[in-house]
Amino acid sequence: MDRVEERKKALRSMFQAVIDPLGYKFSPDEEIVDFLLEREVALEDKHGIPYCPCQGIMGNREDDMKIVCPCIPFHRKHFDAMKRCWCGLYVHKDVTDPDSLRQIPESEIEQ
Repeated sequence: MDRVEERKKALRSMFQAVIDPLGYKFSPDEEIVDFLLEREVALEDKHGIPYCPCQGIMGNREDDMKIVCPCIPFHRKHFDAMKRCWCGLYVHKDVTDPDSLRQIPESEIEQ
């Protein structure tokens, strides 16, 4: 197993411990999970932190910490409404068809 594969496996294990008690699981789409974890390894190699691969790093530590994966705790209300995170790496435990879920703009989430 090469270094990237080993790191993806380690991230998956660490992230599982965080997402499970929050009521989330990895997407059942293993292809997307593998792709996104690979992107996170690349971001971690570049920045030292596994940032969310679908969010732009702004350079402001306070804001950027809200997109360190898994970022569910920082965006819980939004993700719960969508039943998924932004990139689709995580979905609610009851989701069997992640393709049926749509992105919902934050402006549509009841504050």
